[in-house]
Amino acid sequence: MVAVLGLALSVLAAGCATPTVVDTRKVGDESLSCSAIKDEIAEAERFEKEARKERTVTGTNVAAAIFFWPALLGTYANTEEAINAARDRRQNMMDLAKKKGCRGVI
Repeated sequence: MVAVLGLALSVLAAGCATPTVVDTRKVGDESLSCSAIKDEIAEAERFEKEARKERTVTGTNVAAAIFFWPALLGTYANTEEAINAARDRRQNMMDLAKKKGCRGVI
């Protein structure tokens, strides 16, 4: 019985969301073209959207809340970190675009 419960908790923990936390600054950012900066901004927006999606009510999140609530807390902490990192990345790219005089990016 204990083994079954342990296995169930492991499955729930493994199924919890772990959105990607992007690097807010990368080596080589300064040498990006305006087109590449635009792509980086779009990618940061995609990562933020995916992280926000992980906060919605899903079967896994409901099960985690019922059976293993610390996993749900971990999910929310990770999504917050991912959202903030994506926002920071997008802002850094927008600042770089402005510095380089990229038109149509910001």
